[in-house]
Amino acid sequence: MKEKVGEMTKIYKLENLGCANCSAKMERKISGLKGVEEASVNFFSGKLILEMIDEKDFNVLEIEKAVEKIIKKIEPQVIMKKV
Repeated sequence: MKEKVGEMTKIYKLENLGCANCSAKMERKISGLKGVEEASVNFFSGKLILEMIDEKDFNVLEIEKAVEKIIKKIEPQVIMKKV
């Protein structure tokens, strides 16, 4: 994914990711969050790439907390770390 004008790209490492199906579920749910343009979860690399809308209406920290909540609900053992 390339960074687009008006968007912010953040990359996270997902440690202890257990299954590809769960990765797909995470990707779908995270993509639906307000302020997220696109989310990509790669099971094999254990990376999450977030394309967030760069607007003052969206707080990056709040989006990160919501993302972490989704991840923990699907796979509680996963640890999300900024790259």
